[in-house]
Amino acid sequence: MAGGWHFWVGTFTGVAFMTVAALPLAALAVWALARLRNSTGTTPPWRSSLAEVGIVYGTVPVVWMIMLPGSRAGAVPGRVSLVPLRDLLTILADAPLTATGQIVGNLLVFAALGFFAPMRFAALASVPRILALAAGCSILVEVAQYVLRLDRVSSVDDVLLNAAGAGLAALASRRWWRATATASSDRRRSAPVPGR
Repeated sequence: MAGGWHFWVGTFTGVAFMTVAALPLAALAVWALARLRNSTGTTPPWRSSLAEVGIVYGTVPVVWMIMLPGSRAGAVPGRVSLVPLRDLLTILADAPLTATGQIVGNLLVFAALGFFAPMRFAALASVPRILALAAGCSILVEVAQYVLRLDRVSSVDDVLLNAAGAGLAALASRRWWRATATASSDRRRSAPVPGR
């Protein structure tokens, strides 16, 4: 049984399978949240529900995967690379398939956060804010990898690629979050002022 659980929660393949298997549950969660919001009169029920579930469903499994320990976890000290673009150039010199996997993987780490957060939270409806949020989250992950001695390199290039991926995803969802930011600011202007 322990080997079975390790496969599902302790390997890239297992986490990927669990993520795909959880897709119907994520869809059900969107539907249930939207129905709940619709019954209470909250607007827009579907967009908010999809954004909330999308942030969690798209971010948690990827962060889980990058926090999986390497083969020598705990036995080797944490490694840090603070020179920008050095690791990226090393990756680009590697085999094309490996380089593509590393770069695309790093771009996707906080892409769901970048795509859905501006749709849900009007305060995050700007690319610089999403870049700052993703960079902050990425720094936390890199520090955790170092402190927990997971046999991974904590690299500034990972932070740059994670933030860039979130920024690109935010730009991809811009047509939806701009409307959210405008609607929120309109609601604030039209709200009655207390004491008048």
